[in-house]
Parts: sequence; C-alpha cells; structure tokens
Amino acid sequence: MSGRRTIAGTVTGHLGRQLAPRIAQLAPGLTTTFVREALHRAIHGVGPLPPAAEAADKQLAEQRGNVEKAVHEVIENHVRYSGASGFTTNVGGMVTAALTIPANITGQALIQCRMIAGIAHLRGYDLDDPRVRNAVLVTLLGEDKVDELVKQRKLPAPPMALATAPAHDPDLDAIVSAEVATELITKVAGKRIATTVGRRVPVVGGLVGMGADGYATWRVGRYADRELLPRTRR
Repeated sequence: MSGRRTIAGTVTGHLGRQLAPRIAQLAPGLTTTFVREALHRAIHGVGPLPPAAEAADKQLAEQRGNVEKAVHEVIENHVRYSGASGFTTNVGGMVTAALTIPANITGQALIQCRMIAGIAHLRGYDLDDPRVRNAVLVTLLGEDKVDELVKQRKLPAPPMALATAPAHDPDLDAIVSAEVATELITKVAGKRIATTVGRRVPVVGGLVGMGADGYATWRVGRYADRELLPRTRR
C-alpha cells in the first residue's frame, strides 16, 4: 500500500512541478504575502486550532514534561488532522475564503506549519524570532526539496542553521516565502492532476485521496523532529 501511495505521489508531484510554472492562474492569491499570513495564523491559532505553542505545552503537560513524547504526540495529532479532509478544508477555508486557492491545500499548509512550530517550541526555539519563522517555512518544504535548494544555492542552509544563524537576514524572508509559494502552487497542480486521474482510474484516485495527506504530514513531522534539535533559550 505504501509503495503504491509513494508511486502515486511521485507521479503527481513530478507532473505538478512540470506544470507549476504555467498554472499560476490556478491559485492567483497564492503569493508570498499569503505565505506569511498562513504562518502567522498557524502560530497564533485559527478557527478550531489554538496557538501552536499552547497546543504543544498541553501535550508536554500530558506527557509529564517528557519533551520527546510530547513531540511525538504533536506529530500524531497533526497527522490525524491532516488526514481528515473535512477538517483541513474548513481550516483552509478560513484563510482563503476570498481567494481562489483550494482550501484543502491551504489547510494542509496551515496544519503542517503549526505542527513544525509546535515542535520548534518544545525544542526551545522562540516562535517570535524571524529566523525561527523562516526555519519553520523551510521545513514545510520537506527534506528532499530543502536539500535540492541548498545544493542549488537557492537557500543558504537547512532549517536548524537558519533558526540559529548569528543574525536575521531580511532578504531571506522574501526568498523563503517565494519558494514556499512555488511549492504550494506545485501541490495545487498535483491535486488537480490527481483528481483528473482519479476519475479515470478509481484505484489510483483512492490511494491519492486516502492517506496521502496524512503521510505527507508525517514525513514533514519526522523531518522537523530530526532537524530541529533541542537548544537552550537565552
């Protein structure tokens, strides 16, 4: 099952990347400004979701102060949110009601940003720090994409290095936002292709629709878990 899901995701992701430069009209509201607004709402709360740090602290209390168990619970909770299409559409719709960005796409982005922010908070990072916010957004791209962008020198470093940089580079804000916006547009393309394929090949459509979002969120969560190592707040 996981193999088929990976193949389906790879195919739609590949086609999405090919078509993304030509389909910006699918999501004209998906700008760098939107990316920052989505991050802000993910951190401070939106709709049924309380602020990321508050939710993470609740998990920490439930796990009796065990940070690693709390991180695990944060990931598991967000995987469940991500897998519930009605929930993510509702959350995404609260941000994109006046735009044409698919609510499911924005819902997934919000949930994943909130999960990463919660992990960062538990590991000792200040969510008000712009360096940390850039790191959260970069983590959202996923490990493979980050490695690719660093190799191409489109990003200076992976998430933890960005979060712990000696100083904040304001120019990096626009770069990070643009890369995330581009990746989300690619996901829009992939979703549209998956929907079309699903109508013709029900098995593939079902594999893409059932569990793909939850699996993607789990992968991002595991990346955040590995990347954002514990640090002592100053």
